Amino acid sequence: MNFLDRNEFNFEPSQKVIETIKNFDPKQLCFYTRIYDEGKKSIVSVRLSEIYGVPEEQVLLGYGGEEILKNAVHYYLTKGDNKTILIPQFSWWYYNSIAAEVEGITEMYPLHEKEDTFAYNIDEVIEYTNRICPRMLLLASPNNPTGNSLTSEEIGRIMENIPDQTMVLIDEAYASFITSDVDYIAPLVNKYSNLIISRTLSKFYGLPGLRMGFGFMGAGHQKFLKYANMYLGYNRFTEAVAIAALDSDDHYREVANQMDWGRKLYKQELGSLPGFKVYKSVANFILIKYPIEIKAELQQAMADEGYKIKFMGDPGLESCLRITLGRPEQTQTVCDTIKRIALNHNK
Repeated sequence: MNFLDRNEFNFEPSQKVIETIKNFDPKQLCFYTRIYDEGKKSIVSVRLSEIYGVPEEQVLLGYGGEEILKNAVHYYLTKGDNKTILIPQFSWWYYNSIAAEVEGITEMYPLHEKEDTFAYNIDEVIEYTNRICPRMLLLASPNNPTGNSLTSEEIGRIMENIPDQTMVLIDEAYASFITSDVDYIAPLVNKYSNLIISRTLSKFYGLPGLRMGFGFMGAGHQKFLKYANMYLGYNRFTEAVAIAALDSDDHYREVANQMDWGRKLYKQELGSLPGFKVYKSVANFILIKYPIEIKAELQQAMADEGYKIKFMGDPGLESCLRITLGRPEQTQTVCDTIKRIALNHNK
């Protein structure tokens, strides 16, 4: 089965990751790391501090990006009387779920369909935040499932024009597929103490099974850091593989280039078909609107080919597919299958 439904990684890990796994000394697992004796969380947080230019104490680590999101939402929605979180209209169901776990109140702000993309209206996000005054504002960049993102200037404009008491959580799990620029992160977290940026090794670095997330936050949140951090350190095998992945940018950038080929193929082959629209994406997936009347036939054709793609059921996106950008041959097969079903239907 070819899994193109959960935005996983259908390519090979880097050679450095493979060699690290092969050469890992199991005896290291017999002892805790000693780096916490130096007041640091992990060799990974130290390396991330070097890469991103953020002080190590402001680097977050988690069991995947999901734990960073969950820890932040659970912590800040249970401190004080304000239990409201503001999230995008079309977004990952998990945001609402983790808020509900602590009886949080979820409000939504719109995403707007514009030609071949979805977009945030920055002034509208600011207006919603000032009117609702949520404890947390969640931004996803790129956003799942719509694939659109925010610029650093747009993030700065939001931060500059909302209340300081609103914690802003930016989910950047899908960042880095289009650009390698990370220079904006340190200035933002240095300037705004109410900002958390969450990333992961699951997407760009292709290691969802490793379960290693990371992030950065503004200064002055010692109680949250104590709540979120692991006193005795992190999984030493995971740490070693994570370092190898972080040091393999060239490999993963080449994979990202192959994904870009896939974006262009979908746009070229499906974009002009009746009832189709291929949305612009800066993530490792692409959202495609299709004629809903071919859904059952398309589901069967995908099953016959041994492929799983995501048939969206979210309100407003029921006639959309979300397809993980896989290897070229996978992309070609999915594209050809969709095109064949669409053309047969229009005969």
